[in-house]
Amino acid sequence: MTNITRRELLKLLGASTIAVGASSFPFASMASKSTGAHIVVVGGGFGGATCVNYLHRFDPNLKITLVEPSRTFTTCPFSNKVIAGMKKISSIQFTYTKLAAQSNVSVIHDTVTDIDINAKKISLSNGKPLNYDSLVLSPGVSFLWNKIENNNPASAEIFPHAWKAGEQTLLLAKQLQAMPDGGTFIITVPEGPFRAPPAPYERASLAAYYLKRSNPKSKILVLDSADDFEEKALFQKAWKKLYPDMIEWVAGSAGGKITRIDTKGKQVFAGNTAYKGDVINVIPPQQAGTIAIKAGLSNKNGWCDVQQPGFESAKAKSVYIIGDACVAGDMKKLGHAANSQAKICAAAIVNSLHGINMPEPVYSSSVYSVLSPKYAISSATVFRLKSGTISKVSGGPSDLKASKKTHKREAAFAKGWYKSITSDMFLG
Repeated sequence: MTNITRRELLKLLGASTIAVGASSFPFASMASKSTGAHIVVVGGGFGGATCVNYLHRFDPNLKITLVEPSRTFTTCPFSNKVIAGMKKISSIQFTYTKLAAQSNVSVIHDTVTDIDINAKKISLSNGKPLNYDSLVLSPGVSFLWNKIENNNPASAEIFPHAWKAGEQTLLLAKQLQAMPDGGTFIITVPEGPFRAPPAPYERASLAAYYLKRSNPKSKILVLDSADDFEEKALFQKAWKKLYPDMIEWVAGSAGGKITRIDTKGKQVFAGNTAYKGDVINVIPPQQAGTIAIKAGLSNKNGWCDVQQPGFESAKAKSVYIIGDACVAGDMKKLGHAANSQAKICAAAIVNSLHGINMPEPVYSSSVYSVLSPKYAISSATVFRLKSGTISKVSGGPSDLKASKKTHKREAAFAKGWYKSITSDMFLG
């Protein structure tokens, strides 16, 4: 495993892995007798929707209920393409129709307001309770608005975050389209950990792609809370090649860490240093989704500790937490990471219900950053348990010396990756 080549790794993390079936977990598919168990999954994104499908594949007799407020799911992956005018938002939106059509699977479009861990019961905003035998939480992230002075949900209507795809995506796209030539687009990057670590830099790249054609005198300023970021050399190589002198990155120690915003003055502040912009994209610091925090399942840092290998909460039996909300060792908060975690979580639940020991799994994650229609970079990683912690054992980012042809091929791979993972979630 440690000697696996990058090409082999990308194949491993490609469609064949994403579309894995129950046969890949024979220990789980051994379950044939109904346990009468009811599994409730909260959150219908990359973690939750995938978990529902694989719970059903591993044991079709389970009663499974997905609770998700939205009737349409808009993916964060490829949303930067919408902002840059490369895709329609409808092309990254999916419904739960096919998922709900499976036997013993139901979807409730509502919000969970409370979790009674002792009674194994959740409450919905419609006032109805829902009992469970096992509960899977995939609540995503919530924003720590107060970490930046004057930042709040109202200010996000002026300085959009576009970090939860949908209306915010369209708002930022509209603002970018209206920006005058010679204007400045500011992106602020929060302290980590946060959802989709490469995405702010992909956003800067695709915004540059758009502006280079519509407003070529414009500038993009990336104000970062950190002094470094993964794949920085790859991004900066691409910026120099594709968008010379258009994108400026400011490290946290050099004045990039934002502490205050001023929506009326259209400026943000790093201490006493002010940055004025025509369009300002403020991405807030983050923590686990609200319901996980409210239920007391998070640690002092706002994220949820889980036990391995199955993602059961460190604070509550029969409650599992996957995706961006959980602390998953070396795994980053990425859509494919949530997808991988969901499958292992589903296997762990089915095994537990049927008294089958859980073998040690292999976790995987891959992410593509599209920097222009014909130029992308990627990172692909395999993980195993080491001393009870998910640890990287193989993989890494694109080769810094990769050719133009390779980057073009990765842009094509990104499309295939997206189609495969969304088909895995929403059944085609």
